[in-house]
Amino acid sequence: MTTPSAATGTPLLTATGVRTAFRTRRGPVRAVDGVSLSLSEGETLGIVGESGSGKSVLGRTLMGLITDGPGTTVSGSVLLGGKDVHRLTPAGRRALWGTEVAMVFQDPMTSLNPVKKVGAHLSESVRLHLGLSRADARERAVDLLRKVGIPEPARRATQYPHELSGGMRQRVVIAMALACGPRLLIADEPTTALDVTVQKQILDLLRSLTEDLRMATILISHDLATVAGRTDRVAVMYAGRLVEYADTAAVFDRPRHPYSSALIASIPRLDQPPHTLLPTIEGRPPDLLRPPAGCRFAPRCPTATDRCVTEAPEPHGYAGDRDAGGVVACHHPLGAAEEAIL
Repeated sequence: MTTPSAATGTPLLTATGVRTAFRTRRGPVRAVDGVSLSLSEGETLGIVGESGSGKSVLGRTLMGLITDGPGTTVSGSVLLGGKDVHRLTPAGRRALWGTEVAMVFQDPMTSLNPVKKVGAHLSESVRLHLGLSRADARERAVDLLRKVGIPEPARRATQYPHELSGGMRQRVVIAMALACGPRLLIADEPTTALDVTVQKQILDLLRSLTEDLRMATILISHDLATVAGRTDRVAVMYAGRLVEYADTAAVFDRPRHPYSSALIASIPRLDQPPHTLLPTIEGRPPDLLRPPAGCRFAPRCPTATDRCVTEAPEPHGYAGDRDAGGVVACHHPLGAAEEAIL
């Protein structure tokens, strides 16, 4: 599969043909099916798609939280800093967590121990990975809280998670992820259940930290507006597969896959009159226990042909100066009449 060129040099993360399936009594659920992508230092990649498209499973697979074992089947390669995450021993993967890769999960209350003080959450990891003394770890915990914009960090470090607001708890989770200076941060729906103002604050914080620390960042979201102005590239997922992968501006200005186009068309616009009905995507995603033989979007696609129903499209690059390096998995990509397919 051809992928968009990395921002600079050798990619920090390279995933090739990643597949993740969960074994059930009814058969394997193919949550991620043949995804390939790359990410360079200082770059931000957005992964978007409907709920159930495999975004979160992909993020956990890239980090090594989901591995081949009882109940799951994982294949393909995930190279992080030159190391194949899924060929490491469990101890080797744990050594990467925090120092090389970290994740911010959707709900901060599921990431925080309700009976442990905020400062203890932060100092525990730096003592384990960085070998700091208890006093130095406490000082670093306060400094991390200050870095993520929490007022009165020394006092907040002595409080329990339930004493903080939702936005502050999410900032604590971000501080935990940054505690050991990871090279890659995976943010999985980091603004879920937060009001719009706090959402913006959290997203602005993630962007500024990525720029200041030169981290690579993966931002997972079902909200296209969230990733539109905050990512360098976008990967659009549908039913476990990558259907489009290109520069953010290229995807939003001229989407090549009908699914990408339909998602973008459903975003409310400020210039629309009140009570305007938004376009919808008819139908529902396929059953991943028994996915269709052809394109998985074909039953919902207005431009599908007989070929789409019987033959699964392979990802391929497309031409165009602005869209150089883009990838689309479609037999009849939008704009194909104007530009030759590579």
